Amino acid sequence: MRRLAVIALLGLAALQVATQVGCVTPSIPIPPPDPAKMDFHLTVVGTTSTATFTYPPDDHFLGGIAYLYNRATGLGIIQKVNPNGSVGPTEPIDAQLGDQVVFSVENDAQTVSTCVVLREGAQDPTSYCTQ
Repeated sequence: MRRLAVIALLGLAALQVATQVGCVTPSIPIPPPDPAKMDFHLTVVGTTSTATFTYPPDDHFLGGIAYLYNRATGLGIIQKVNPNGSVGPTEPIDAQLGDQVVFSVENDAQTVSTCVVLREGAQDPTSYCTQ
């Protein structure tokens, strides 16, 4: 009888653990930023080149933090995503045509990034960054 009680208690404990574990659901990954939706506007004054950035509203980015990082200069900016899920226009960053620029968005569960080779306007989704 005692053995049966121990088995029953172990079974109930296993069921309790399984029930608690079963309630945890994995988060659905958000898609990385689409290069074709990334818009950079470059301004050149003398020998200084800067770029501002915008990205249209995306519900996946709501409440997130946006990062823009230029691998060539080692500098970038951090700002909150706009209330409608868009990003920018950002403050200008030092950047030139051909620089590798990473755009990342972080929410409570994950961070997604896309690196582009900088050009004016919408970015080329087939022009990949190299390390």
